[in-house]
Amino acid sequence: MTASITPERPSAAEGQRGRPLIVTEDEELLDDLLRLCAAAGAEPEVAHGALTRRGSWEAAPLILVGDDSAARLCDRARREGVLLIGRDLDDHGIWRRAVALGADNVAFLPDAETWLVDRIADVAEGVGRQALTIGVIGGRGGAGASTLACALAVTAARSGRRTMLIDGDPLGGGLDVLLGGESAQGLRWPAFAESRGRVAGSALEESLPELHALRVLSWDRGDSVVIPSSAMRAVLAAARRRGGVVVVDLPRRVDDAAAEALAQIDLGLLVVPAELRAVAAAHRVASTVGMVLRDLRAVVRGPCGPELGDEEIAGLLGLPLAGQLPPEPGLADAFEGGEPPGGSPRGPLGRFCAEFWARALADEGGVTA
Repeated sequence: MTASITPERPSAAEGQRGRPLIVTEDEELLDDLLRLCAAAGAEPEVAHGALTRRGSWEAAPLILVGDDSAARLCDRARREGVLLIGRDLDDHGIWRRAVALGADNVAFLPDAETWLVDRIADVAEGVGRQALTIGVIGGRGGAGASTLACALAVTAARSGRRTMLIDGDPLGGGLDVLLGGESAQGLRWPAFAESRGRVAGSALEESLPELHALRVLSWDRGDSVVIPSSAMRAVLAAARRRGGVVVVDLPRRVDDAAAEALAQIDLGLLVVPAELRAVAAAHRVASTVGMVLRDLRAVVRGPCGPELGDEEIAGLLGLPLAGQLPPEPGLADAFEGGEPPGGSPRGPLGRFCAEFWARALADEGGVTA
């Protein structure tokens, strides 16, 4: 259980890696806090009741103060990122000690263990600006959503941005195949199917195959594995904490895992071929996805005829138009030759993706029209 004394504020050291500081003489509490730090992937500095290293209080990105040591630290300079750790929910005096200490929050163990691990892990990972997360979904089968998702990721990586591509469609055949990396070393979705709680962003990134300067989480060639919503939530949250951009290839059928993915997406792109039947199918997808994702925009895959232009299609869907994706002759031949979608910056697909990212990243993380 946790309770806030002051409004939640970012730590003064947010976005910087550092060692959390533990201050307590309670050996049992110290063991618990060391265990939680280990679970968060952090190696703390420990002060047994007194600060022995000069500057520890000022430099630590997060300070965990045992309630037994609170009174001795009340003369310390006020700063953000101080948590007072107690055990007795019925000890009302802990609130006075927290105010005197200038603590941001009081955390009671064992109730607040999960919350506390998250806070410590944020410090260990150096959490800063979260990744801009783009979801791509086909208006109908064969619309080209997976191709666009790969091209967006390849283009972002080519510009030097940290990029992760996540295959959220278990029936899509595998994005690693589209990128020519089905035999690349690294973990696939089945390894994360049982994930619960928090997944370390750095560990996730390092465990995945690296293809064309980006990291890819795709499916293996084995039997279909059901990914629970808890695993999707943990993996996507870890990917977003790494910063840069995350591109997610989404299924048209919104199950629990897909709904969890949609909930973490900043902007969705609905790929719609310029055909009446495709528009009708896409309308059903848009109405379902739109119940979860607020910002959904249409990408019309050309060529468009005079009777059915890109703006007309977006209007029929009731969506803003993100752009028209022109045909790219020779795309299949390029794939056979080992070039991924969007591999040529001068091709129609590469130019479309470059222009998209230029708009989307205009304010370094915000999504512009």
